[in-house]
Amino acid sequence: MKEGLTGWRHLVAATGYSLKGLRYAFRHETAFRQELALCVPLLPLAWWIGAGPVEWILLLGSCLLVLIVELVNSAIESVVDRIGTEHHELSGRAKDIGSAAVMLALVAAGLTWGLLLWQKLFG
Repeated sequence: MKEGLTGWRHLVAATGYSLKGLRYAFRHETAFRQELALCVPLLPLAWWIGAGPVEWILLLGSCLLVLIVELVNSAIESVVDRIGTEHHELSGRAKDIGSAAVMLALVAAGLTWGLLLWQKLFG
């Protein structure tokens, strides 16, 4: 971020950088595109499954959580790859931990959607 930017100028610049990151992730990160493709059709379904604002937020939030964690994982992988391509135990550990975070976010989303769908259908 440029020095001296404050207030609205800072907000506009930060928003631009964020949108640039989203565009990059969409263009270059297959996992992000796959998870986004899964979330898009689920979002309208949340209105049918959820029985009120709290359940809607749980359903929508679990999808967003997966995307957020995937973005952080992609950032970790980019930084590790920037440092060097040779194998290093700590580099592998960082990438594996980032991947584990994505997996846990997917499990949390799956449990949230599964339990609320079960409740809708059988509860």
